[in-house]
Amino acid sequence: MLRKTILSLVFGALAFTQVHAQDFQGVAVYESKTSTSDFKARFEGNKDMTPDMQKMIEERMKKMFEKTFILNFSKTTSIYKEEEKLDAPGQGGQGGGMRMMSSMMGGGGTNFKNIKDKTYAVDKEFMGKEFLVKDSLPNYAWKLEGETKLIGGYNCFKATTVRPVSQADFRNFRPRKEKKEESKDETKDETKKPEGEVKKTNFMEDFELPKEVTITAWYTPEIPISQGPENYWGLPGLILEVSDGKTVVLCSKIVLNSKEKVEIKAPTNGKEISQKEYDETVTKKMEEFRQMNQGRGGNGGMQIRMGR
Repeated sequence: MLRKTILSLVFGALAFTQVHAQDFQGVAVYESKTSTSDFKARFEGNKDMTPDMQKMIEERMKKMFEKTFILNFSKTTSIYKEEEKLDAPGQGGQGGGMRMMSSMMGGGGTNFKNIKDKTYAVDKEFMGKEFLVKDSLPNYAWKLEGETKLIGGYNCFKATTVRPVSQADFRNFRPRKEKKEESKDETKDETKKPEGEVKKTNFMEDFELPKEVTITAWYTPEIPISQGPENYWGLPGLILEVSDGKTVVLCSKIVLNSKEKVEIKAPTNGKEISQKEYDETVTKKMEEFRQMNQGRGGNGGMQIRMGR
């Protein structure tokens, strides 16, 4: 135990020295996973779906909900970007629907943070249009906890906060409670339905967004940089893990002061827009999309084509 403590202090001192170097730069790899149980439950038991269709949907969902991100950071700036991966043979590239959903799952684009100016910029593609979202960094009211744990050999401390949920963040959608009750009642009354009547449902009406979500972060003072994945920042150390509602982002690798330097600069492509304006654009388009599908009859659900 004493040996581990001494080694931890030595590595911590080395990291602290590296961070305060004039041209300091680091890179961290994060694995992001979002729970898909609620979405899977929506498709299970659907008589219109063959096993092959369900398998295809699960594979597409895994691709959207399990991602790898790279964070390149300096003392005051950082870029956070999804790792580019080649598609498996036969899968082809991402279709429009896949790119749209990927953006709503936190993927796509380059997320730039400047913690000195307290600003961020991220380029996003939504329904064929490019946007450059520029705004002030969220002011997280972090509560520093006493709990600790090791992540990748670094001593980490727990911090929590509560924040409003973005209407454009699809990751925190969850089943409506009233929908669960309705489905129970409908099962009981199944025999009372007129013969030939088809019940119309809407995929998005089965889900809702909570107004706020509790964030749990784990940061290491051994790397005294106020950076983290996505738009997370403001703690006295690099954030190595974040639990954000149904999504967990965990650091799997850190390299400090590599010989290969990366240019950390803000993205410039796309129509400049604030975060509020972008969220309003996404929710408006999603509502239009929902109504368009509803008007086509059938099950009225959101028919988003996941690639080819």
